Amino acid sequence: MSRNLLPVFALLSSTLFLFLGNGLQGLVLPVRGSAEGYSNEVLGFLGTSWAAGFVIGCFVAPAIVRRAGHVRAFGSFVAVVCLTVLMTGLVVDDEWWIGLRALTGFCTAGTSMIIESWLNERATNETRGMIFSLYIAITLLGVVAGQMIVPMGNISDTSLFMICGIIYCVAILPATLSKAATPQPLQKVRLDLPALYRNSPVSFVGILMIGIANGAYGTLGAVFGARAGLDPTMIAIMVSVTIFVGAMAQFPAGRLSDRIDRRYVLAGLAGLGAMAGLAVAAVQPHNVYLLIPMIAVYGAAANALYPIAVAHANDFAASQDFVKVSGGLLLLYGIGTIIGPTLGGAVMTHYGPYALFLVTALAHTLITAYAIMRSYRRAALSTEEKDNFTSIPTTPAPLVTPESIALDPRAPQYPEDGDYVEKGAGI
Repeated sequence: MSRNLLPVFALLSSTLFLFLGNGLQGLVLPVRGSAEGYSNEVLGFLGTSWAAGFVIGCFVAPAIVRRAGHVRAFGSFVAVVCLTVLMTGLVVDDEWWIGLRALTGFCTAGTSMIIESWLNERATNETRGMIFSLYIAITLLGVVAGQMIVPMGNISDTSLFMICGIIYCVAILPATLSKAATPQPLQKVRLDLPALYRNSPVSFVGILMIGIANGAYGTLGAVFGARAGLDPTMIAIMVSVTIFVGAMAQFPAGRLSDRIDRRYVLAGLAGLGAMAGLAVAAVQPHNVYLLIPMIAVYGAAANALYPIAVAHANDFAASQDFVKVSGGLLLLYGIGTIIGPTLGGAVMTHYGPYALFLVTALAHTLITAYAIMRSYRRAALSTEEKDNFTSIPTTPAPLVTPESIALDPRAPQYPEDGDYVEKGAGI
């Protein structure tokens, strides 16, 4: 194992620090914004702008990398992210924050695509499953660890922004000093929405709704916590718990979906997420010992939906279309995360902070209803015909880019004869 990991150790180290910074910055902004008295709509726009920048970056970053090269482009992207987080701490202004957040999302897409293409170049057909799993684990660990830094600093001054900038600076070093060979140019990203819908209507509608729900909670969950009277420590615990229990729930839910119709599992999980959200909205618990468990149930259901929806789509896709379908669904999820925070912010302003869970409950209810309806219109596949389930991380916005899909062990494998082979026909 050490022999397989040594060539990618520097790249994974950069990944860890990148997502440490992402997790820290993603939580500091809504908590500090709440303390500054920013409206729910403004705080929702922070998530919308980040997600929009990320999706745009997936389309534009490959051209920048082809022009500047991987190393220079990576260093430039991270430098811009570092500058934006420092500017955010210095210029406490809602309009500046929204613009800077979009720029951060754009550059995050660029850095992630470069790291993922590097990892894919270094992975072999025998090791890419292990490297993919480790990469996913490191991204989740980085986000959660970054969020837990918030209670250690003072939310009212610039210290946490400075710490975040330092973390991003450290992230530049391992990748730029690595001896890993420069990979092939990034693939162009294309999004064919009609083809995605024809392949699997349930996955198309489901992933869009999942993006809306996760984007709303992921961006405004910390705002909800602040409005509900939680201190920064409890807010960090609350948002981290939803990610952790969601990751834990994916494996048993995925294995169940391998044995029965995945649409039933999607409907059941979405129904559980809807009921958990409605319960929080109705009870409006102020006691953290009641609130956190209720949020944990919500997180377990909500964050287990995405990989099952992707697996269902790939059940009906040709093997050579895995990259195309999975990458397209990832971008569709990103579009949902653009919509969710804007919708959630407006609803919270009119109906109070607990109304955030009415937005998520509506999205999850639509998934349940549509999955059940479609189960009567399309026959289920047998167990032998299904694609194998693989866990995929889900947070407010995508943790990975379409470039990572080729690293997934389910992607088509190619002979390792030293010649570059195009992996997929585009997204």
